[in-house]
Amino acid sequence: MAKPFYRLQRFLRRTQLLFFFLGVAYIMAGSVLLLQRHGLVVSQRGTSSYFPLPSLPSPPRSLEAPALRTSYGIMSARLNGKGVGYQSGLSEGNAGPQWLTSRNQEIRYLRRRWFHSLMSEQEASRVEKVLPKRKIRHKGTYIGCFLDDAKDRALKGMVFYDFRKMTSTLCQDTCMESGYQFAGLEYGTECYCGNRITSARMKEEECNLDCKGEKGAICGGVSRLSVYKVEEVLPGQRRYRNVRYRGCFKNPDKTTAASLAHAVQPNLTSQWCIETCMDQEFPLALVRKPDCFCGYATPRFTLHEPVKEELCAVENSSLPNQSSHHLFLQVYQTPVQDSRCTEKKFLPEKSSSLVALSSFPGAGNTWVRHLIELATGYYTGSYYFDGTLYNRGFKGEKDYWKSGRTICVKTHESSQRDIEMYDSAILLIRNPYRSLMAEFNRKCAGHLGYASDQHWKSKEWPEFVGSYASWWASHVLDWLRYGKTLLVVHYEELQEALVPTLRSITSFLNTSVSEESLLCAECNKDGHFKRSGARHPTFDPFTPDMKRLIDGYISTVDQALRASNHSGLPQEYLPR
Repeated sequence: MAKPFYRLQRFLRRTQLLFFFLGVAYIMAGSVLLLQRHGLVVSQRGTSSYFPLPSLPSPPRSLEAPALRTSYGIMSARLNGKGVGYQSGLSEGNAGPQWLTSRNQEIRYLRRRWFHSLMSEQEASRVEKVLPKRKIRHKGTYIGCFLDDAKDRALKGMVFYDFRKMTSTLCQDTCMESGYQFAGLEYGTECYCGNRITSARMKEEECNLDCKGEKGAICGGVSRLSVYKVEEVLPGQRRYRNVRYRGCFKNPDKTTAASLAHAVQPNLTSQWCIETCMDQEFPLALVRKPDCFCGYATPRFTLHEPVKEELCAVENSSLPNQSSHHLFLQVYQTPVQDSRCTEKKFLPEKSSSLVALSSFPGAGNTWVRHLIELATGYYTGSYYFDGTLYNRGFKGEKDYWKSGRTICVKTHESSQRDIEMYDSAILLIRNPYRSLMAEFNRKCAGHLGYASDQHWKSKEWPEFVGSYASWWASHVLDWLRYGKTLLVVHYEELQEALVPTLRSITSFLNTSVSEESLLCAECNKDGHFKRSGARHPTFDPFTPDMKRLIDGYISTVDQALRASNHSGLPQEYLPR
């Protein structure tokens, strides 16, 4: 009997040892596979810059496009016999419902963008450390290194930022197109423009920071400007960013109410007057032959009440005219930035209330942030970390959204939990047709680009409309239902009546703003973060089914606004 027990004991000991070795081998094999997979992922990331990803990847198809449930009813996301909807055209074999990108997936995409931009910057910096510095040949003429004080700028004209791609050439080109003679670079990322240098020259070694977009080139230092004289161009060959004719206006009671400079030229032309005012860093040129005035918009000369062009035509004709008695002026806006509202900062004291600037993507949230910052002088924050916006001067983009240091916080969120985190909100609404096109442009070509006709004709566009049209409606409805205190702002009304609408926004933000600041914001309304021109596809991208879907959502949102004691949607939104 003892012998079988002894054999069983030996067998169990050997089995225990066998299991131990098998476990060790399993762990080692798993570790090897994990390391191999990690190496594959790293190699794929390393090659991704050489093989760019598609501009608009299709999200996974869902099993069912959920109906849009609100307190005002149910809006179906598909075309059926009972309600308004839309189903993108697929083959007969794939008769299932179309995918509907969830709002949470869109938010995750926005959050990931900043992380990937940081990763690309870190990888680029590792490569740049290996490369030897090269001697950079600059355009224009280098003047020297100058002191720059935040309270008394050396160049008092325009300022813009690019925290990733700033170069001396980019800065000079921007300043030249905006009508300035000098371009100054500071901290490697900031560009200042002006026609006069008003500070002292410093030692050259104090300008010691590389340009972010041009390693080996110097872009100023800490409170130090590397100043260049932009390339000389003949007057007839100058290229300006945006000289804009504002119209014919009645001369104010005192011309000095609008102008700070005056010049007389017997054979006066508007071009001569514009360039004279640009040289003196004024945003407005006022023409009344033979007089040229330069100045700003003021409460006594707001440029809000133009008169008939015929009055200015008679005023500036070569024929003698006694009846007008010099009552009218032709006003041009020069490319020079109005410098009265360019300084920005964080709130001096932490705010106790959290204010959202909420909108559907593509509704103009970035533009409204730009206007708010100009009018109030305070940075706006963001729930997301968008590196592109931060790199173009929205410094509140990197600040923690609940820090209380920014005057309001951008968000596209619309769940009950997210909405109830804010004490109040500015709800920005834009025509869904224009919002959808703006967001599709951004997805395909970035913040400043345009989608090509190929994009509009691709399958991504109908899928995009089928997904995002319902989001446009649900975003408004959710904020109306769960928001505590709301100010509803329509994008189109802000375009048409910028000063009064911006005044109501600043009042809602509990910030006192002068009339000059509002007029300055209006003068600088375009900024440097706006798509150039108005490029549209060569055909109407909205099919009849798409229009039926969107018009149904417009009617639902209009009814909800009126039921909540807000003004309804502008007339141009309503179904045509």
